[in-house]
Amino acid sequence: AADMLGVHVDTLREWDAEDKLVPVKTLGNHRRYRLEDIEAFCTDKPKKPKSALVRVATYARVSSHEQKTKGDLERQAGRILTYCAEKQYHVIKSYDEVGSGMSDNRAKLKQLFVLVSERKIDKVIVEHKDRLTRFNFRFLQDFFDAFDVEIEWVSETMTNKSYEQELVEDMLTLMSSFSNKIYGKRSAENRKKKKELEAKAKEIQSA
Repeated sequence: AADMLGVHVDTLREWDAEDKLVPVKTLGNHRRYRLEDIEAFCTDKPKKPKSALVRVATYARVSSHEQKTKGDLERQAGRILTYCAEKQYHVIKSYDEVGSGMSDNRAKLKQLFVLVSERKIDKVIVEHKDRLTRFNFRFLQDFFDAFDVEIEWVSETMTNKSYEQELVEDMLTLMSSFSNKIYGKRSAENRKKKKELEAKAKEIQSA
């Protein structure tokens, strides 16, 4: 067995004591190893101790309720969980959310921040980094780094048409928000000027 495995006989004794590779004992107390046990030892992957399990939280997001209705959110979450299972990650919490990637005012995202700050996880798993945020990803990453939490994404490239449409919707939302602020500011300025003119008109009338 030592020759087959390329190890010293003392190593076999250590493996026996650690229950890694247990031999069959003869009446004369000699160790004999079955071929199937040696083959199983060579092919089996060592099991990761529970203390070394990677604790993760998953986060899935779509921009619209229409996407959720179509099942996009559910499928995205499923792909992430499948990835975690393949990596043998220990999923502590899963967050699924409908909301714009332009906004950081998302309930589930805030819950994820709390989980990170409490140091209850080692990684955050997303399908792509833009699921967390469209812009300023570096700031978010710095926050996670401060608590030794790594961001890991399943896919490097985005090929799904719904994501392209989602980006368009997010950009339109951003443009609409800016437009409302600009026109709102102008309306406020116009109302102020109108009041000033009315006040001056009253002064002239009373003079």
